[in-house]
Amino acid sequence: MNRFVRLAEHDRAEIRFRIDGRGVTALEGDTLLTAMRLNGFILRWSEFSDGPRAGFCLMGACQDCWVTTAEGGRLRACSTLVANDLSILTTPEVE
Repeated sequence: MNRFVRLAEHDRAEIRFRIDGRGVTALEGDTLLTAMRLNGFILRWSEFSDGPRAGFCLMGACQDCWVTTAEGGRLRACSTLVANDLSILTTPEVE
């Protein structure tokens, strides 16, 4: 069950992109972290327990929110803005 809900600013342009192959939407100006949480995704699972992680510092300093682009680049979800046609993976593909 997704507990994240947008409370304000519904009048921004819609952005379409992909997370783990699934088409999702966000609003212009949203970070990847915001878009991921609003679309029901988690960043990763905790290595210390069985709980999901949802970001830690939220300012690009802690290394907790790395995601991978479809091309193999790494982005910080908390400080990267969504963009049309972006495709990210929450778990890097292993060859």
